[in-house]
Amino acid sequence: MRTESTKISKASWPKLSMRKWLHIKSFADKSHSDLNELGPRRERRKSSSDLKDCYVVVPEDFSEAWLLEAEDEGKQYTVLEKEAPSVREKLNLRMFVGTWNVGGKSPYEGLNLRDWLSLDSPSPADIYVIGFQEIVPLNAGNVLGPEDCGPASKWLTLIGEALNSNDFDSDLKPSSSFCRLLSLEQPLYGLAASKQMVGIFLCVWMRADLLPHVTNLKVSCVGRGIMGCLGNKGSISISMTLHRTTFCFVCTHLASGEKDGDQVRRNLDVSEILKKTKFSSSFKALGRSLSPESILEHDKIIWLGDLNYRIATGTPTHELLKKYDWQALLEKDQLRIEQSAGRVFQGWNEGKIYFAPTYKYLTNSDHYVVRTSKSKEKQRTPAWCDRILWKGEGLKQMWYERGESRFSDHRPVYSLFSVQVETTTKNVSAKPHNSAALSSTYAAKVQAEEEQFLLLTRVQSCIHSTPRF
Repeated sequence: MRTESTKISKASWPKLSMRKWLHIKSFADKSHSDLNELGPRRERRKSSSDLKDCYVVVPEDFSEAWLLEAEDEGKQYTVLEKEAPSVREKLNLRMFVGTWNVGGKSPYEGLNLRDWLSLDSPSPADIYVIGFQEIVPLNAGNVLGPEDCGPASKWLTLIGEALNSNDFDSDLKPSSSFCRLLSLEQPLYGLAASKQMVGIFLCVWMRADLLPHVTNLKVSCVGRGIMGCLGNKGSISISMTLHRTTFCFVCTHLASGEKDGDQVRRNLDVSEILKKTKFSSSFKALGRSLSPESILEHDKIIWLGDLNYRIATGTPTHELLKKYDWQALLEKDQLRIEQSAGRVFQGWNEGKIYFAPTYKYLTNSDHYVVRTSKSKEKQRTPAWCDRILWKGEGLKQMWYERGESRFSDHRPVYSLFSVQVETTTKNVSAKPHNSAALSSTYAAKVQAEEEQFLLLTRVQSCIHSTPRF
């Protein structure tokens, strides 16, 4: 990641600002991932001319008209009689999801993330989806100028160190020495993807053995801030396929404000994010995209972030806070009200909330901000701004809690999900036959895709390489 953003002169800011307004992508806009470092499995995709022996997977409804003329008449081709049958299975995984508005503060070295990430649990998660808001101050320089990647790099380092720590609890891990030995040889978790847009930052980590099964990795950003398009507010969405299941993770920072009517702007942000988030499709077969192109097309969707929904005005908030009457307060929660009325997040799920409002706290304190006659603080009624929602079958929330770190004026929120992922095991039983049995005027062109399937296409120009992040 580029961290020396100060090398970019202020004279270039107008150009950078125009690129942001027009959503013109640059090299710095690409996401970051460990998938490019997996070795031979991620090597360059071979063309048909690179293959010494060419094979074609022939589906049951295969017709000879799909075969194309060979470029090399004398080349020997081998064809499989029939597509090998496959067995679909369910893989049960644990997925941690966390969101935290860090108030524009860069993390200090040694900041403890283990409690928030629940790493002392007897059964750590297999997947970690971690979203931040305001990782940089939302000033004009950061909104209009070059991306400051320094804080994001620090957060990645801290998360990576926490996930791959060798500090095993001997009571939880009887074979701790063996686990430690394994951890020294290779990391337990790797970065599947990460992306920053001004102050919004989203990263996805997975067990190292799951990373080779991640495909169709794509990122889409939607700015909803200044002029309705800049990135001080908006969303980062990461789309991926794990085995045969598609996931979409949406990290958002929605419109702020607690006046009557501000919830309408937040509803509009959600609507625009759902409409404008698009994932380019690398290939289409028979008119059907092989990967989702919008958020709602995915099998499993997680929406996390500082959604900024507040407590409805006129509510005796502080009296209810003193009584710890969360349920009475939640009846006045704008998100619950808007969702129940069908104005936002129809068909989405959120777990029951049994924790105190997560915003707004005094610096390094457990006390909420309360405006007095001598206070210079803006009026901020405590609210559950930080939320996690989900949509899709095979997702079961196990718990939904908040952390107690005083690092920010927000408290972090996190949840653990049980996730069912569909896998496929193929039985390779088909025997190859010589191509002499086929017409001499026809041949096959083969495209290999991530060792999972072979695609036959009529027009070579229809094939686009999967974006590398």
